[in-house]
Amino acid sequence: MKENNKYILQSIATGNTFEDKGWSLDPEGEEAASLIRAVYSKKQIEVRDISEGLYRFDDWLPINRKLKGSYAPITYKSEGLAQHLGLSNLYITFSGYWPEKGIEMSTCSFKETESYSVGARLPLDEKRILVVASAGNTARAFAKVCSDNNIPLLLCVPEDNLNALWFDEPIKDNVKLVVSESGGDYFDAIHLSNIACEMAEFMPEGGAKNVARRDGMGTTTLSAVTHIGKIPDYYFQAVGSGTGAIAAWEANLRLIEDGRFGKNKMKLMVSQNKPFHPIYDAWYANSRAILPMDDNKARKDVEEIIAKVLSNRKPPYPIIGGLFDAMKDAGGEVLLADNTELTDAGEIFEITEGIDIHPASAVAVATLMNAVNKKQVKEDSLIMLNITGGGEERFKRENELFYLKPKKSFPVNPDKELVFSELKDLFAF
Repeated sequence: MKENNKYILQSIATGNTFEDKGWSLDPEGEEAASLIRAVYSKKQIEVRDISEGLYRFDDWLPINRKLKGSYAPITYKSEGLAQHLGLSNLYITFSGYWPEKGIEMSTCSFKETESYSVGARLPLDEKRILVVASAGNTARAFAKVCSDNNIPLLLCVPEDNLNALWFDEPIKDNVKLVVSESGGDYFDAIHLSNIACEMAEFMPEGGAKNVARRDGMGTTTLSAVTHIGKIPDYYFQAVGSGTGAIAAWEANLRLIEDGRFGKNKMKLMVSQNKPFHPIYDAWYANSRAILPMDDNKARKDVEEIIAKVLSNRKPPYPIIGGLFDAMKDAGGEVLLADNTELTDAGEIFEITEGIDIHPASAVAVATLMNAVNKKQVKEDSLIMLNITGGGEERFKRENELFYLKPKKSFPVNPDKELVFSELKDLFAF
């Protein structure tokens, strides 16, 4: 590793290392699809003051600068929910809006951990426009961060998810939103973003392939472990793509190498919202590949679930270094909660802990409750519950809201030349 270099990149498939060319998303010169990982020169993390926001974990973030307005996830030992469940070592890592706890993420989602890290990784001289596809929360986070920090952005979102694009102030015009028409889902928004990225003027954000996205999300685990002083036994989180769980696993490995927090790997207790559960189906078929699914049935199942952000049909599960490998290495289970269970769990969390939470977070709470009832975890197990979003209802009550409107709507399977033409007009190329 070169002197003064903060990190190098490594192929998880081969172990080969290489320098970051600025926006490397794949291993260099390798045929097998594999995630790459940042290998940091600093092996023991030095956590900075809370006033640094997300960048208090700067030692293990692959960034070129620091953007304004960030908050880091906060961790605290649960009393209310823990007592309700009979658990003595339940810690909650919370991302969202909860001023009394010292956190005011205005998008109320841990997706801000991704967007502040990805935006800060962008090369300072980058001229291309960043492209992000999202089912909702990620789009809201990237729109806010890019608007606040003058980063050009193209957002691709399903039209049916537009109600997720609310803000406490108008979004600047450097952020432009296009949608896949009503009836489409997250998969269709990804397809639209992939077409845009065929144009030289655009660059893919990269999703799970982007080390900044994963290491930004990994700050939830860094928050928990540095607060507790020990690596937990179990990690509970609801997943759509599973990127957050991959990030937790990778942060866990770095914390083992740090040497001060133990050597165990957290069991990854990830959850999905019935009836949409492709990760569950693949895991219990012991299949690295996501099982084939009928497009119409998948869209119908997505319509039924309350936790829409968990609706990824092509998660980074099969790829080398993806969720399949993370769970095989760390151990764990894929759990399910239906709409009734998540609704009940959300109400119980608000009563016992004092803040409303997103439906996806409620899925994680519901599956923790089920795991306790089934004795999958012990009453004294050290548990990290990743509440990936909360305080939204409170935030909406306390603030005037502004909604981002789409500039263009495209068919579910758009003609490529039409997309090229419309985007050229939209950005005046």
